[in-house]
Amino acid sequence: MKDILRKHHILKEEIVKIINRQIKMEAHSSAAYLAMAAWCDVRGYDNSADFFFKQSEEERKHQLKLFHYLCDMECDAVSPSVGDSQHDFGTLREVFEKALEMEVAVSDAIHEIVGECRKYNDIATEEFMRWFVSEQIEEEYIARRAVELFDVLGEDKIALGMFEERILDIEYDGGN
Repeated sequence: MKDILRKHHILKEEIVKIINRQIKMEAHSSAAYLAMAAWCDVRGYDNSADFFFKQSEEERKHQLKLFHYLCDMECDAVSPSVGDSQHDFGTLREVFEKALEMEVAVSDAIHEIVGECRKYNDIATEEFMRWFVSEQIEEEYIARRAVELFDVLGEDKIALGMFEERILDIEYDGGN
């Protein structure tokens, strides 16, 4: 039966290619968040390190979700190689600004996939991608709120301590 299915791919080649590109992006994000966690940990920003360790794990889960989707659709999922991540930052704010920049780029890439799904009338993949669209709303919100905390609190030592106390409490309430 699988031989019959392999002759007729469920997904268009262009969709497979763009999802594999997203798998690589998620893998890179996971690695980048590990580097951020390490930077924070070494400098004593324990809560920020925990935040980025969790983010890294979440990105890995996103990568696997996409990977499994391609496999389930009888398509070739590519295990990506991940290049170097930025390991040095000037300030804690710079780390969180980089995180926000990455989340915006991931959102743009997810939207591009949805656009491709619409172009090829791939309703199944578009429906699958809805979860990622919602997830990115949350991811961007949390990253923006973290950067905005620096605007509110400042960046002196006392403010950084207050930031550390609050970073793990930032949550997305779904717009409620």
